Amino acid sequence: MPGSDELILGEFTRTLDERFRLSVPPELVAAMGGESDGFILAKERAGCLSLWNASLWQSQLDQGVDLVKRKVQAGKLAGRLGEVQLLARLLSTRHRKVQLGGRGRLLVPEGFREFLGVEPGGDAIVVGAAVCVEIWQPSAWLRYLRRRMPKFRRLFDQLSS
Repeated sequence: MPGSDELILGEFTRTLDERFRLSVPPELVAAMGGESDGFILAKERAGCLSLWNASLWQSQLDQGVDLVKRKVQAGKLAGRLGEVQLLARLLSTRHRKVQLGGRGRLLVPEGFREFLGVEPGGDAIVVGAAVCVEIWQPSAWLRYLRRRMPKFRRLFDQLSS
């Protein structure tokens, strides 16, 4: 991971201001490698955006896109044109390069605001997700936790043994 050998961890409540900005905690920005490479904001799931170090994101994206291109060229995706088009449409709208302003403020771009589902003056939950930072609409975060938390111990044991 850029800037750190540590997992990006933490949970913070932040308020979306009237200009659709929220402050990303400085410790999370530092854990992502600081602001030198810029960031990518991506749509993850309804009510959740993710913020990535731009270099890490681009590297992963390039590898995936290259693999799909090679499969198309080799004819391995023949008959799956609809899925390839769906992938391209989602890639076209899924992410955007962003910068952080003063005090780590992230401007949530139009098109991402509706996906996140937080209105100005409302709270968002900012969560470290190991390799990126996630921004959650609070009720979506609670639903996610309720579904996943009972599996925590088993997951921790599997990954740490």
